Amino acid sequence: MQSGQLFFEVQGRMNNESTLPLEISCGQVKAQMDSQSDLVLLDCREKNEVDFVALADSFWIPMNQFQDRLAELDQHRERQIVVYCHLGARSLHVARWLRDQGFSRAQSMAGGIDQWSLDVEPGLPRY
Repeated sequence: MQSGQLFFEVQGRMNNESTLPLEISCGQVKAQMDSQSDLVLLDCREKNEVDFVALADSFWIPMNQFQDRLAELDQHRERQIVVYCHLGARSLHVARWLRDQGFSRAQSMAGGIDQWSLDVEPGLPRY
């Protein structure tokens, strides 16, 4: 299977067991972080993007490695997982795929780290 092919195959599917919206706003993520909510921030960008800027305390698995590294997330299966990327497209694919794998609380951060830098943390570098 080619890198990324898996994510496009499941693009139209979503696990209907979850009552959480597939996307969550940056402001909602920040509010949950401030209230010490039990969530996992998951960065699905490439290494060069992470090297440039990343959110503190986030876990990193590049999108093209998810299929091989899914076991690393098993301990978080029942937790809320907020996936982010640059603009929100890749993280939306990953969140959908995670839901199909049984991670019913997976969500994509709408607008990605770029929107985060506009709405929540204006000092973060943008690219």
